[in-house]
Amino acid sequence: MSVSERAVRSQKTRELAEKALDKKPAIGEDIDIASYSSSAEEHPYEEKPSRLSAQDKKRMMEVGVTLDESSQRGGTFVQMDRSVVHSSSSQEGLEVMDIKKALETYDWLNDYWWRAVSVDADKFTANAELYLDNGYFIRALPGAKAIHPVQACLYLAHRNLAQRVHNIIIAEENSELHIITGCATSPMTASGLHIGVSEFYIKRGAKLTFTMIHNWAPEIAVRPRSGAIVEEDGVFLSNYVSMKQVHTLQMYPVARCVGENAIVRFNTILVAPPGSTLDTGSRVLLEAKGSRAEVIARTISTGGTIIARGYIGGSALNVRGHLECRGLILSEKGIIHAIPELKGEIAGVDLSHEAAVGKIAEEEVEYLMARGLTRDEATATIVRGFLHVDIEGLPPELAAQLKQAIETSERELF
Repeated sequence: MSVSERAVRSQKTRELAEKALDKKPAIGEDIDIASYSSSAEEHPYEEKPSRLSAQDKKRMMEVGVTLDESSQRGGTFVQMDRSVVHSSSSQEGLEVMDIKKALETYDWLNDYWWRAVSVDADKFTANAELYLDNGYFIRALPGAKAIHPVQACLYLAHRNLAQRVHNIIIAEENSELHIITGCATSPMTASGLHIGVSEFYIKRGAKLTFTMIHNWAPEIAVRPRSGAIVEEDGVFLSNYVSMKQVHTLQMYPVARCVGENAIVRFNTILVAPPGSTLDTGSRVLLEAKGSRAEVIARTISTGGTIIARGYIGGSALNVRGHLECRGLILSEKGIIHAIPELKGEIAGVDLSHEAAVGKIAEEEVEYLMARGLTRDEATATIVRGFLHVDIEGLPPELAAQLKQAIETSERELF
C-alpha cells in the first residue's frame, strides 16, 4: 500500500471514529467519558523499571508483573497513565515497544490497525482512535520460541483519568509467544476509566498464550475491546482473571478462526464483590474447516452482579466447540446471569454447552466439617476447588504466576 493510500485510509478511519463518538455500546452499561480527565502529568522513562517506587512495584506484582532485575522475562512494557515508563526485549526474536513508536518504525503495521476490532464499534473504540494515549506492540518473529513470558502493565496513577490504549500483538508463522499482562491502579487512585483496544494476530502454525490479571479500584470503570484472528494450525489461549472489586467492567472479545484446524480457548475467572458489575464473555467464530473452540468461565458473586456471556458459532465443516459457565452465589444479594449461545450454520458442526448457577451445597460443607474443618474452612476449600480451572498449554512460569494471583485473591474472600 502506497503512502497516499495509507493517508486516505487513515482519514477514513478517523471519519468513522468521529461518527461513532456518541455511539452507545451494544451491551453493558453506558458511561459518560466526558466526566473523566484526559490529561495527567508525565512520568519519567526508566531504563531500569526496578527503580519505580516500592508501592507501585508491589501493586504491579499483584497482577503478575515483576520488575526486579532478577525476574526472568522475555520483555517488559510498563505504561503509567499516558506515559510509557519502560519498554524492552531481552530475547532475540521478540519485539516489545510502545505502539506509537511501532507505527513510526513499521509502515506495514497500518495494515493491522483496526483489522480485528472495528473502530466504529462504539464510542470507546472511537475514543481510543481519536484520543490515543499509547499502548504496546509485541511481536514474535517467524519461528521464534519464547523462552520466558513477556510482561506488560497498564497502570492508572492519576485520579479520575481516562486512559486510552491500543495494543497489537502478532505471533508470526511457527512462533510461540507467552504474555502476561496486568492492569492495576495506585492505592491513591479512587476513580478512573480504562479503555483498552487489543488486536491479536496468530499466523499459520503459531501459538499465543495471553494471560490478563486485573486489580482495579472500587470506583474504576473498565472497557476493553479485543479481537483475534487465528490462521491455519494457529493456537490462541486467552486467560482472564478479575477477583478484586471494580465498579464496572464490560468486555466481549471476539476470536475468528479463519484457517483450517485453528484452535481458540478462553478461560475466565471472576469474583464480584458488593458494588461490582461485571458484564463479560467470549465469542468465537469457527469459520474454517476443522477449527475448534473451548470457552470456560468460573464466576463467584459475593454480593455483586455478573453477566457471563458465551457464544460459539460454527460455519465450516468438522468444527467443534464447547462452552461451559458455572457460577456460585455466596451472598443473598449476589446476581449471576449466564447467557450461553451456540449457532450452527452448516451440517456436521459439533457444538455443546453447559451452564449452572447456584450456591454451595450444604451436604458438601457438612461432609468436610465431619472431617474436622470449620464451616469457614470447608467453604474456602470448596471455593478453591471451584475456581481451579485446568488450563492446558501454559508454560510453567505463567502457570505459577496465575496460580499465585488466584491464591492471593482467594485469601481475601473469607
